[in-house]
Amino acid sequence: MDFDVKFGSCPIYYTISKIEGKWKWVILYKLHKSKVIRYNRLWDELKPIAHRTLSRQLKELEADGLVHREQYNEIPPRVEYSLTPVGETLAPILELMSEWGAEQLNHCNSNSVDKLS
Repeated sequence: MDFDVKFGSCPIYYTISKIEGKWKWVILYKLHKSKVIRYNRLWDELKPIAHRTLSRQLKELEADGLVHREQYNEIPPRVEYSLTPVGETLAPILELMSEWGAEQLNHCNSNSVDKLS
């Protein structure tokens, strides 16, 4: 089904359709912070994500033009990921999400300490 038929012209629905999934925001944030990262390092940093899930999410992000995949024909093979220029336009949102999460974690942690006192 075409996006316009299902959701009309709502920009929020469009954004969610491109970045839906449990791990996509985290993947984008890691790529934003690292600039370029090899697959195995990304997987190590995102555990407990399943290998199959990471691979699928990266392919979807690549298909949507947000992630660039560079494969080097070496032995052993090397694959690196980075954000595309379009993916980089999400950087302010990723930073705001990170800041908001850090504030909320600090708030929750300070409330937990207060309850123990």
